[in-house]
Amino acid sequence: MAAGDVSPLFADRAGAVLGDEGVLHFGDPVREQRRLAVGGAVVPRDDRAVIEVAGPDRLTWLDSITSQAVSTLAAGESTELLVLDPQGRVEHAAGVVDDGASTWLLVDAGDAAGLAKWLTMMRFRSRVEVAVRDDLAVLAFFQGAEAQERVIAAVAGPNGVPLVWIDPWRQVTAGGWQYSAAPDHPGADYAWAEAVVERAALGGLDDVEPAGLLAAEALRIAAWRPRWSREVDERAIPHEYDWLRTAVHLNKGCYRGQETVAKVHNLGHPPRRLAMLHLDGSDSVLPEPGSAVRMSGADDASAEVGRISSSALHHELGPIALAVLARRVPGDAALEIEVDGTRIAAAQEVIVPADAGATAEVPRLTRLSRRPLAEPPAR
Repeated sequence: MAAGDVSPLFADRAGAVLGDEGVLHFGDPVREQRRLAVGGAVVPRDDRAVIEVAGPDRLTWLDSITSQAVSTLAAGESTELLVLDPQGRVEHAAGVVDDGASTWLLVDAGDAAGLAKWLTMMRFRSRVEVAVRDDLAVLAFFQGAEAQERVIAAVAGPNGVPLVWIDPWRQVTAGGWQYSAAPDHPGADYAWAEAVVERAALGGLDDVEPAGLLAAEALRIAAWRPRWSREVDERAIPHEYDWLRTAVHLNKGCYRGQETVAKVHNLGHPPRRLAMLHLDGSDSVLPEPGSAVRMSGADDASAEVGRISSSALHHELGPIALAVLARRVPGDAALEIEVDGTRIAAAQEVIVPADAGATAEVPRLTRLSRRPLAEPPAR
């Protein structure tokens, strides 16, 4: 489904309010968020799309061209990958689940056509076929409650394995690395799952309680979870978002952009860092993505230190946002965002610390000028 299309089933529900990407809410976004958080509601993800990669070479091929080690991915196992450019910048992102015959990529809808085109161009002699599956829809939920049970009954399984992607964000995956120093990472409770459902089967879910995209976004932001369509820009490298946790395998073979990944992680620091902001002021005022972040009290436009990437009203935390900040911004600095002429104060919660990277223990060689002079030979 292209961005902007909406599932007829959920759009027809009472109170449905539509946005550019789907149903924003069904009349009470805060209540929907609470129900979603405990597994009692399902989100129609019209802002997500499904790409099928079929063929016997699919896993080794994807392993060779993306950031994740997927060559031995078992049927039903979930992971996440990034496609990087030669300079290590993020071009595409996808959730991954394999069913033993095809690999299924769950992507933001705005990225589906671009990623499918790039994958098709990269086939060369590999025995793979790439297709955007417009006949399939994505429904999302938190695991472990009645909503999951109802959706699972309708999940597509063309090759005998239910197509449910379990978001790996709850923990650092094999080969990954976490920059966040938070003792209790909020992602540990983010038991998010996305199910692939045939559109023809959606009619059997009339009694499932829905939640809108606003509820899903608020819970994602609170979990510090980056997203391609929100956080990624033309400068993005995965280190800036702590995306090495789940989307990059640091010990796998060579792939495009790997040199930058290794250099920044081992020897350097990412130039920017993701932070969560707790926003002061009226709950009804939220900064739009792209809003400038400045140091508190700064009047000069040149004092901009970052940009808002996502914002939402959380049912417990109140107004929150994710922002991409310059590395030089102190972690305890007071910040401000200007919205419609009103300055909103913002307190940081550090996700990626300023000293992230430079993890390798490279021995320092003594400079020649500092070496002791050798004794002159005896005469």
